Amino acid sequence: MRAALVLAAAAVVLTGCAKAEAPTATANPADAQAQQQVVKSPSAPAGGGCTIAQHGSPKFDLKSAVVGFSQSEKEANPFRIAETKSIKDEAAKLGIANLKVTNAQSQFSKQISDVQQLIAQGAQLLVIAPLNSDGWEPVLQQAAAKKVPIITIDRKINARHCADYVTFIGSDFTEQGRRAADQMIEALGGKGKVAILLGAPGNNVTTERTNGFKEQIAAKAPDIEITFEQTGEFTREKGQQVTEQLIQSNPDIDGIYAENDEMALGAVTALKGAGKKPGDVKIVSIDGTRGAVQGIVDGWIYAVIESNPRFGQLAFATAQKFLDGEPIPEKVIIEDREYDSANAKDSLGQAY
Repeated sequence: MRAALVLAAAAVVLTGCAKAEAPTATANPADAQAQQQVVKSPSAPAGGGCTIAQHGSPKFDLKSAVVGFSQSEKEANPFRIAETKSIKDEAAKLGIANLKVTNAQSQFSKQISDVQQLIAQGAQLLVIAPLNSDGWEPVLQQAAAKKVPIITIDRKINARHCADYVTFIGSDFTEQGRRAADQMIEALGGKGKVAILLGAPGNNVTTERTNGFKEQIAAKAPDIEITFEQTGEFTREKGQQVTEQLIQSNPDIDGIYAENDEMALGAVTALKGAGKKPGDVKIVSIDGTRGAVQGIVDGWIYAVIESNPRFGQLAFATAQKFLDGEPIPEKVIIEDREYDSANAKDSLGQAY
């Protein structure tokens, strides 16, 4: 994997830099926080990355271009709501007048047809939040034929950098899993039985969050035993159902690692229904939704690792750099914060 690129025009420096630009004025301080995006890696390798010349895309004016955004999941999930809002808000801020937005409603076949329709409607740039990592060949072939650049956010597609897509913008999901493991180790004092509520199969997020968690547990807390794993498909309802099964089959479970907040909140409902009290089962989750952070305040969730959904600024800044002829790396990393009992109450306004 090539090193990630700092998008200086897109990143907002939080503190201590005289050159930092203030965020757009807003009536809500939490909204100002939501605009802050930080890229972790300092630079791209010299001469590395995908350029517009290598890709073969014609140059165009981003403001007047047809831009397609394909959302993957139903927007009942706060992450998806915040993600789509970020794309729409940044497009409006930049004066991009022809943004076309589709939602696949968590159906992969619909997402493929949605993006194909966007290409047929003349999209000159595609920003895609993929439901799955595999199965994109029909879209990639059509986009390549018309030299339409693709930027993926949140999840990767299994394809060729520059030939099939320009870049992936997202979190370091393996690192998220490691950080979740560190919190679980702390919560359990290094020993106990843990269940994993896996995310949806078929995408890199689930795989990397699982691998990071397991690797860190094995390396740092061999007395923690993972005794149960089942997919909750990243949904609250399924997370509740799986946790209800878990309580029946593993009544002595000590901790639950939920690979997103919706499943964690479903687990909380199941634990309440089983007569458990806050803290009886330690829950560590990933996302950073307001409901999950409130769960920390209420004592039901031990810690939450954020997965930042605010991709709009980085996505369009990346696109502009690409159009300006700058090399774009294979992956751009956005920084994620962390919530626990020490900061959850004061940080509720920063959650989404």
